[in-house]
Amino acid sequence: MKGEYDLIIVGGGISGASLLYTVANYTDVESIALVEKEDEIAAINSHHTNNSQTLHFGDIETNYTLEKAETVKRGAEMVAGYLEANDPDREIHSKRSKMVLAVGDDEVAELEHRYHEAGFGDLFPKLEAIGRDEIAEIEPMVVEGRDPSKEMLALQTPDGYTVDYGEVAQSFVDEVRDLDRVDVYTGTAVESINETEDEFLVETEAGWFSAETTVVAAGSHSLQIAKTMGYGEHKSLLPVAGSFFEANEGLLNGKVYTLQMKKLPFAAVHGDAEVHDGNLTRFGPTAKVVPALERGRLSTVPDFFDVFGLNPDSFLSYGNILADRILLPYVLKNLVYDVPAVGKRAFLPHVQKVVPTVELEDIERAKGYGGVRPQIVDTKNRSLDMGEAKITGDNIIFNVTPSPGASTCLQNALRDTQQVLEFLEGDYEFDEAGFEAATIENFPREDDGEVDPEPVPADDD
Repeated sequence: MKGEYDLIIVGGGISGASLLYTVANYTDVESIALVEKEDEIAAINSHHTNNSQTLHFGDIETNYTLEKAETVKRGAEMVAGYLEANDPDREIHSKRSKMVLAVGDDEVAELEHRYHEAGFGDLFPKLEAIGRDEIAEIEPMVVEGRDPSKEMLALQTPDGYTVDYGEVAQSFVDEVRDLDRVDVYTGTAVESINETEDEFLVETEAGWFSAETTVVAAGSHSLQIAKTMGYGEHKSLLPVAGSFFEANEGLLNGKVYTLQMKKLPFAAVHGDAEVHDGNLTRFGPTAKVVPALERGRLSTVPDFFDVFGLNPDSFLSYGNILADRILLPYVLKNLVYDVPAVGKRAFLPHVQKVVPTVELEDIERAKGYGGVRPQIVDTKNRSLDMGEAKITGDNIIFNVTPSPGASTCLQNALRDTQQVLEFLEGDYEFDEAGFEAATIENFPREDDGEVDPEPVPADDD
């Protein structure tokens, strides 16, 4: 036996790393192991090239309901508080202005309703409704070259956190890996998890581990493992690969979103400066359905079919979802964006909606950027389940966390820690006050006098 533990966490991305940090620092659980198949922590979906680098609060995400925004806001404030306390020099994040932009009478009316009547202005005290002149002061390239007769409105906030989630995950692990009761195994792929009457036996390339309780935080592979253990019978995945275009000019000072289509579970097209290079502006994401669980890894195609199941319910669910009159045109249109020469010409209008003066020769496909986000499919109801997915079994949790899983990683870790302690039958305690003091209590409030009076230019980070 390689090792015996109270808790084994499978997966070293932002989800698994945040749980390790929370359990190790704020409970008295005696033995914890994190097992990661890659040689490095957060090498796949949490790597900074494989996601939009956005900390989602729900303020400018116009597909969020007020109820969802309330939940996401608290989770995002935990991460922001952790960053404020642990990354004062902003080496793994930057803080810039962000806004959602409405252009034209219909969009402006929709955004005004959202801010005033729908309650988002009350929920987010730092969020302000600003017009053309104020937009131009913060983001001049958003206004330059735009039709002056077009009405404009933006909801803007200084809480625009651009985050290297891979480095945040590494920070979580680094904080606790030297504790005597913590073991971190990288380059150790899990081959199977076997449930016995008293424990879980985790088979890896390096040998066997045992644990009283297990949390699988392996992205898309979480559902694959769950299904081998008899869980998630009525769930499948719609893996969506995101990509970006880029301009090698500092076009934007912060993050600028466009309005989200309500029925799409993907991020609205936006422009923002890359977290480690303020002169590189990314536009996207594009999104296409791919039969793989990891971007660019053909070895994960069979893994997808393990999850898909090749059964009538899965095929009928895909057919029902992709036949949607909003989703189908979106999927087909996004396929065009990958076609050489044609793709960037087709995507250019989306870029120009953010920065009107951008020309075709100014943008290129961003090579090496983009990951796979698993959207959960309910094969019983033949529908997409928007948001995060969690399967809770007997002393085991499976987390499949599409966006905004990274933004709410600490909130998810708090809940999973509470559940893990229940699994361990009350033998241990959770210092929730200490957890909040280290995270959400460090988030700068409007009445703290710490709101940035000016947007931080991207090239200053």
